[in-house]
Amino acid sequence: MEDLQLFCEQLVRLNATMKELFDRGDLALFTEMNAAIKEMHKIEATSKDGIFASLHPDTEIVYKNFDMIIAVLRTTENGEIDAGAQTALNRLLHNIDTAVVNIAKALNLV
Repeated sequence: MEDLQLFCEQLVRLNATMKELFDRGDLALFTEMNAAIKEMHKIEATSKDGIFASLHPDTEIVYKNFDMIIAVLRTTENGEIDAGAQTALNRLLHNIDTAVVNIAKALNLV
């Protein structure tokens, strides 16, 4: 149960960071997202709580889409995000947001 509580804290942290990212567009917030996602992954990977098996499809969406965000950011020239990169980032962030909502619903947080 403790693992689930810690996981939920990171989920809330991720959600708050994404809201701020959508509001301000500050790319430095990706560092905060990364920290929350890494902690979520660590908790999920080491926990013996069976709830994580049911959450895994959505947590995989979070992890993989964030990895793709990093890949897109690495392809930008001097940190300049062109229209194509912006479209990709928006889609990936949308995918993460949807997965976060699905996880929150599965845990009866919303």
